[in-house]
Amino acid sequence: MKKKTKKRITKIIIGVVAICLAVAFFALQIWSGVSRPVVFVIKPGENVSTVSARLSKQHLIISDSLFKLAVKFNGGKIQSGEYDIPRGTSAWRIASMFSHGRIATVKIVIPEGLTILQIKHQLKEDKNLSGDVDCDKSSAWGVVCDLADGDVFPDTYRVARGTNRLAVLDLAHKKMNAVKTKWMLARKNPPAPLRNWDEVLILASIVQKETPKTSEMRIVASVYLNRLRRGMRLQADPTVVYALTDGYGDMRGTPLLRDDLKIDSPYNTYRNNGLPP
Repeated sequence: MKKKTKKRITKIIIGVVAICLAVAFFALQIWSGVSRPVVFVIKPGENVSTVSARLSKQHLIISDSLFKLAVKFNGGKIQSGEYDIPRGTSAWRIASMFSHGRIATVKIVIPEGLTILQIKHQLKEDKNLSGDVDCDKSSAWGVVCDLADGDVFPDTYRVARGTNRLAVLDLAHKKMNAVKTKWMLARKNPPAPLRNWDEVLILASIVQKETPKTSEMRIVASVYLNRLRRGMRLQADPTVVYALTDGYGDMRGTPLLRDDLKIDSPYNTYRNNGLPP
């Protein structure tokens, strides 16, 4: 009789535990205290207990213990960063986000045809990024502190929200170096009279500023190449604009006048033969 009673009690206990676990799992997977979208920041060095306490204080999770359990099932660690927690997100999903580092990201688009000054201006205006666009040459950023036109690759970059602006420039600079290396390894011969990568890049940038239409670029490039072969001046308006704006490359609505073509500058291809610096 006693053995049957013990077995019965054991079964009841196991059943109760199973029900509790099921309820806990249900609570982790389904229940959410996130009534509106929340931006949650985990600072470097913060542990699970600290983060769990903050989540609980903001009523984003139902239980510290259950959240810690969810983190444990997702690898046991959390990663620092800024997270977007959508409305209705469960504790399990939050734990999964933190454990796998699914931080908030933003898309940074660097269009073709921008000068380095225009790119820096664009990055400075982007509120999703942090830090400055310039730095001291003695800083840890090294070459990024002294970027020139043609040093960064125009592309779409996805980075963590709050990324340092210099880090974005560094990313684009490395991409340009990779493209240049690939071009060099391909041993492509530039069209005469161009001799190297730099000259190809200079002419390409002038063509890009001359026309935004891809269908017209080949024609414009051919015109300029023929002028270079014949020793003629390029007479390219974009080079005058570059000179007039001190390298910014955009007149910002001001028309280019005939007298502007006389500006004394090494970049003015109306006054100087060959490619500009």
